[in-house]
Amino acid sequence: MSKLTHFDTAGQAHMVDVGAKDATHRVAIATGTITMAPETFALVRDGTAKKGDVLGIARIAGIMATKRTADLIPLCHPLALTKVALEFALDEAGSSVHCTVRAETRGQTGVEMEALTGVQVALLTIYDMCKAADRGMVMGGIRLLEKHGGKSGDWVAQ
Repeated sequence: MSKLTHFDTAGQAHMVDVGAKDATHRVAIATGTITMAPETFALVRDGTAKKGDVLGIARIAGIMATKRTADLIPLCHPLALTKVALEFALDEAGSSVHCTVRAETRGQTGVEMEALTGVQVALLTIYDMCKAADRGMVMGGIRLLEKHGGKSGDWVAQ
């Protein structure tokens, strides 16, 4: 494992200097899942939750979160995102909603944190919109699936 880049030689936290890095096309894809009671899943699937279109609102929340990642994660660089795509897949058998976020930029640092933040906030929004019906929902499996671009090149989860 390489050394942790957010610490200087004295062990103090700092924001990594990316000024000398080449601007390249960078892509990150992250995923996560929220599992709920079958009755709650039906509300989401059918669009009949009291608060409205759960997945539509969660999609916008996730996209907005990717744009605000640097405000939430202290040492993240603010990025000019060129694309954010957020998709949901409904798993009726598992009463689950799977979320995948693809974030892209042309810049000097990657977009992994943006994709991961988008997934988590989209799932939190589903929780918020459905908690009156089901406080036992469980979020999990949040992880990076792929990262492309930059000095370290491509990485794909096993």
